[in-house]
Order: sequence, then structure tokens, then C-alpha cells
Amino acid sequence: MGRTDGGARAVSRRTFLAAACTTTALAGGRTAARAAEMPADVPPEDYRIERGRIRQSVYGWCFSPLPIEQLIRACHRMGIPSMDVGPDHYPLLRELGMKVTMTGSHGFRVGPVNRDHHPFCVERLRNGIDLAVGWGAPHVITFTGMREDGIDDQQAAQNCVDCWKQVIGYAEEKGVNLCLEILNSRDDTHPMKGHPGYFGDDVELCIDLIRRVGSPRMKLLFDVYHVQIMNGDVIRRIQQCTDEIGHYHVAGVPGRGELDENQEVNYPAVMRAILATGYTGLVSQEFIPTWPDKLAALRHAVRTCDV
Repeated sequence: MGRTDGGARAVSRRTFLAAACTTTALAGGRTAARAAEMPADVPPEDYRIERGRIRQSVYGWCFSPLPIEQLIRACHRMGIPSMDVGPDHYPLLRELGMKVTMTGSHGFRVGPVNRDHHPFCVERLRNGIDLAVGWGAPHVITFTGMREDGIDDQQAAQNCVDCWKQVIGYAEEKGVNLCLEILNSRDDTHPMKGHPGYFGDDVELCIDLIRRVGSPRMKLLFDVYHVQIMNGDVIRRIQQCTDEIGHYHVAGVPGRGELDENQEVNYPAVMRAILATGYTGLVSQEFIPTWPDKLAALRHAVRTCDV
């Protein structure tokens, strides 16, 4: 998950910052514990991507309170071609020859599960498409929204499909993808580690919804972190969903921390599996660093995925 064009998705990211402040003591203890586990071979400050077969991107929200401009310039030095940051920072990306990864829309809470939300969602999706066209971004993110009382799963699914069908023609016309993100509904420990009540929490459900929309511009945002928590069997699912996948997110599982030996996903193997499908899009780093040096954590993650 990333940021938006000033809409609900941006609010959700900024809301995370306020929520994070309430857990400072806990996070501080976790950081201290993880600091001792920081690998001795963390890439140096002048590290630069060597292979580049996996085209990587970075989300700005999860590296707060690191200033976004500092993060952008660090990513540029590493050779990262694209980033997901707020529109205020798009000019700097363009100045540095970098791209915008994805624009936002309606956020993950107020989604098309409820037909009453459709006018809002369609407006935000169309705005996101326009923003993507203006800045050369390939995707606009979308979500199902949260389950609601009185709306069963069959109706919720139909409502989502009906909403996206209202805007997919515009996406086709503009050459932009709508990317539906699967989110896990199991983790309730942190406002950005899990989303209890989210409808689109199953990769097979999301694929079914995408196929029902019936457009090559409707894609899956395959977040490895969320898929591993909800479904597992990540590499097989990548192979089975190849045609529907438009973008990837990565983070350590289960804690959404660094891509290190303390988490359960073998990310080099996952990256090789992605390459084997012929995928040429972006893979976005969206983990929440626990190491004191956030840029060292990013360099380590970027190198891990540079297979």
C-alpha cells in the first residue's frame, strides 16, 4: 500500500504516523532488540544496485520520520528507478529522472463493497488515472473496502465488480491499470500491519473479481507480505496468477520488518520466481524498518531482491 493524490489513501498513510506515535515505547524496545541482529554485511552508504533484473521501487510512508526528500535522493543514488510518494514530491522524482510508481484513489476503508460508496470510488479512481497519465505512472491502486453488516460475500463481490466496470473503460482509454491490492485481515497489532474486516483478504477471491471485470487493465497488486499471511504457497500462486499480476509489494513476514533472516519468506527465491514468469514491472519495498539506520535497512532489502 502506498499514497494517493490527496484523497483517502493519503489520509490513511498519514493516519498511520499519528497512530505510530502511540506505540513509541513498544517500537523502541523492538528496535533495540533487532539492532543487535543487524547483519554485519549491510551494504555501505555508496551501495548501488548491481544486477537490476528486478526493477525496484520504494514507498515513502514506511520510512517516516525520515524526510521524504532525503529518502528519494538516497534511492536515486542506489539506482532505484521509481518511487511511491506523495504528489508534492513528484517534481523531484522527475528532476532526478525517476518515475512515479502508482497513484492512489479511494483508500482501503471506503471501498466498492458498499454500492453507496460507488460515486466516491469512481471519482477518486478517475482522478487517480488522470494523475497517473500526467506523471507517467502505470497504475492506480484500488481496494475492495471493508466488510459491512447486511452485505454478504456474494453481494459484496458483485458490488466491487460493478463499481470497477464503471471506470475500467476510462483506464483502458488512458492506458493505465487498476491494481487491486490483497490485504491481510489477521494481524491486529498495528494499523498498517493488518486490516481486520477487509473484504479482499484472499488471493483467489481477488483473482476472481479481476477476471469478472474482464479487462486487461484490471490487475492484481500481489503483496507478498499479505499473501503469505493469508494464503501462503507464494511461489505457486505467483506462477498461477501471472497474467493477472500488475505489481508486487514486499516486506518481512510476519512483522512487516526487514527482509532479513528473522522472517519466514525466502525473498531471493521469490524474486527468481517472479523473473521466471517474464514479469518486467516493478517490485516495491514496503516494509517498516526496525533497525536504527533506516537507510541501511533499505540498502539491505534492495540488495536482497537484486537477484
